[in-house]
Amino acid sequence: MSAQVMLEEMARKYAVLAVKADKDGNSNEAVNYYKKAIEILSQIITLYPDSVAKNAYEQMIKEYKKRIEVLSELVPSSQTQDKETTAELLVKDKPKVSFNDIIGLDDVKEALKEAIIYPSKRPDLFPLGWPRGILLFGPPGCGKTMMAAAVANEIDSNFIQLDAASIMSKWLGEAEKNVAKIFNTAREMSKKENRPSIIFVDELDAILGVFNNEVGGEARVRNQFLKEMDGLLDKSENYKVYVIGATNKPWRLDEPFLRRFQKRIYIPLPDFQERIALLKYYTDKIVTENLNLEEISKATEGYTASDIRDIIQTAHMKVVKEMFEKNLSMPRAVTTNDVMDVLKYRKPSVNQDLVKAYSTWYEKFKAL
Repeated sequence: MSAQVMLEEMARKYAVLAVKADKDGNSNEAVNYYKKAIEILSQIITLYPDSVAKNAYEQMIKEYKKRIEVLSELVPSSQTQDKETTAELLVKDKPKVSFNDIIGLDDVKEALKEAIIYPSKRPDLFPLGWPRGILLFGPPGCGKTMMAAAVANEIDSNFIQLDAASIMSKWLGEAEKNVAKIFNTAREMSKKENRPSIIFVDELDAILGVFNNEVGGEARVRNQFLKEMDGLLDKSENYKVYVIGATNKPWRLDEPFLRRFQKRIYIPLPDFQERIALLKYYTDKIVTENLNLEEISKATEGYTASDIRDIIQTAHMKVVKEMFEKNLSMPRAVTTNDVMDVLKYRKPSVNQDLVKAYSTWYEKFKAL
């Protein structure tokens, strides 16, 4: 089966699911499937511009977009009103993590101290203001979410954690209002409790990215989000509200929007010494024998912090499995050979071409 045929099959599958959900009255589900069908059809047109079915695909995209607009209007506003307010649902208990719990990344910690911690503790020392938008970017599994939570704990702030992709899909028809609610709630909490509020937005590119085909109210949601961010810089207001955005795809962000993020911080793969520290941290939790951390660190170049945790976990599971198979009472100690065996079939989750792309983007847009 050719790639074009496979894409056509996928588009057809999503279209069928969309129509079924539409008939069943599941408007949000139908919209999501229509959007997926549009995305794949758009890919086919881009990849195969000379296809004889190009005009048919363009017509289908047009019809699906029209249907999405209609369904967006049909989604009752009472959907969110029948429950707790959106903002209340999204205010999360902060993960119990501090800077001391995060291995390495000292440059990142210092940049966040300068941008958030120092101004929050002594705003009188910053007559020219301070950054309110901070962008964390880098490969998945390197600690962006943990870093945001650690900052929130360091200044004992309110912490509102959002998933940008959910905003753009699940809240279709209400997303604009909900974005405004979130920022209003953050400001009100900051003023009422006299402490900072941090809005952490994961997958930021889902809101502020560049899109060839926009459907529904995506542009309006993006404009509302940017309007709210601009409001944080209003000199007549003194709210301690920060937006920390995280993305694995910084190159998808629309360049004019980057100025809202005065700090743009790269969270890279762990270096040699950081890998040793990570290995020590995870192996201290299990029984080991004569581990050569330097040898393992050299062998794990290019691996993320999350990868390293998974490697040690897998090595430990290996000896536990061995214990059960041999009817032993306790597992033996994990050795260097056990870890090296795991590395034979467990490769890095991030390829080197992607790492180069991060470095290139960082050199162009870095702002520490």
